[in-house]
Amino acid sequence: QVQLVESGGGLVQPGGSLRLSCVVSGISFSDYGMSWYRQAPGKPGNKRELVARLTTTGSTLYVDSVKGRFSISRDNAKNAVYLQMDNLKPEATGVYYCNSHWPTSFGWGQGTQVTVSS
Repeated sequence: QVQLVESGGGLVQPGGSLRLSCVVSGISFSDYGMSWYRQAPGKPGNKRELVARLTTTGSTLYVDSVKGRFSISRDNAKNAVYLQMDNLKPEATGVYYCNSHWPTSFGWGQGTQVTVSS
């Protein structure tokens, strides 16, 4: 059974930093591309939106709103993917989830809450 466990969220002031972690069990982790998603409060349908993506070969993709401030990385030896978030803005507030985007995705974990507020 595949499990995704996110951690590292919290309350931070604008301009601050957080590092999110996601540990995955039940798969051959290095064979999967991994992504981070955000579920922002008040969005129609409470949709999870892509924030950053990291392929198995190390290519990255970021949504425009986080480019230059967020960085996604992975440690295959630890079955973990990370999201370093710097210079945080209030619009980053939400619940953050990780999941595989290739070759398949899995059921969602519990997520980790990030709140950016003064």
